[in-house]
Amino acid sequence: MPTPPRTLTLSVMEGFYAIVKLPHDAAIPAWAASGAFVSVTRTAEELSVVASDSNVPSEIEASRGWRLLKVHGPFAFDEIGVVAALANPLARVGVAIFVISTSDTDYLLVQHEEIPVAVEALEHAGHRVLHVELLNS
Repeated sequence: MPTPPRTLTLSVMEGFYAIVKLPHDAAIPAWAASGAFVSVTRTAEELSVVASDSNVPSEIEASRGWRLLKVHGPFAFDEIGVVAALANPLARVGVAIFVISTSDTDYLLVQHEEIPVAVEALEHAGHRVLHVELLNS
């Protein structure tokens, strides 16, 4: 039986973010330990850090200019289709995303220049996007 369409609410978070890929055995940098939102993930292949663009030193190679969209949660671990409900409409309009999940909710990072298309696609799919005025800051 198909799942009914989900209506989700997202908030645009302040600021710009950078995504940094470091060697798998690198120490977690001091600049990655502060900020309103930081994500650090270590795998056998890499140390991935998402942090405020202003916290990442300019000499560090990074993908910069990302905006953060927070999905209003929390969601149960067995809830199905949260990310798909957001990723599918964005994929249909060609918007790339970087997804981070936490115990409570999910976050989407979208390149700043793609935000107008992303917001339109999400709203067209029935989702609510709050604080769009922050996108001009």
